Amino acid sequence: MEQKDHLKKYFDSIIQITKSLDYKKIEELIDNLIDIKKNNGRLFFLGVGGSAANASHAINDFRKLCEIESYSPTDNISELTARINDEGWNSAIEEWLKISKIKKNDAIFIFSVGGGNLEKNVSVNLIKAIDYAKKNKTRIFGIVGRDGGYTKQHGDVVILVPTVDNNLITPLSESFQAIIWHSLVSSPKLQVKKTKW
Repeated sequence: MEQKDHLKKYFDSIIQITKSLDYKKIEELIDNLIDIKKNNGRLFFLGVGGSAANASHAINDFRKLCEIESYSPTDNISELTARINDEGWNSAIEEWLKISKIKKNDAIFIFSVGGGNLEKNVSVNLIKAIDYAKKNKTRIFGIVGRDGGYTKQHGDVVILVPTVDNNLITPLSESFQAIIWHSLVSSPKLQVKKTKW
């Protein structure tokens, strides 16, 4: 495939996904986030790889623009790597959530391409975090790129980034994590502080 064909296909895919998003589900997520804030709940953003970087950025926006208390285990590299070293990767996020004492008023918010898959042994750390959240009656939100993943199957409000090209699932899913969370933090229902520009 030539470069110009790739670029056209890539940006056409963005248009197609944008037109296919479930806007009612995004509205439902906004309403849930309003409820979390009203009840002094906290948001715990969970992601690995590129999604971890997105989680860190989202925390900034939810704290600064929406005044919702937000955290992520991947922002504390010392604790995360100590847990991975001593207890293993699969339990590191769950153990971090235990120390954070997540509860009913809180929510975990997962950014993931696949959302976790036990059979394939992928993102087991997210799966364990979801199971722990369920035990604590903590709400589970997500933005994912796979319909059959654990997050989509077990989450309360999960936005699915539609698959329009199997070769572009990861870049488009991670791109739309940012597009969707920016739609949340700029919502007149949630945004408290204005951006400078």
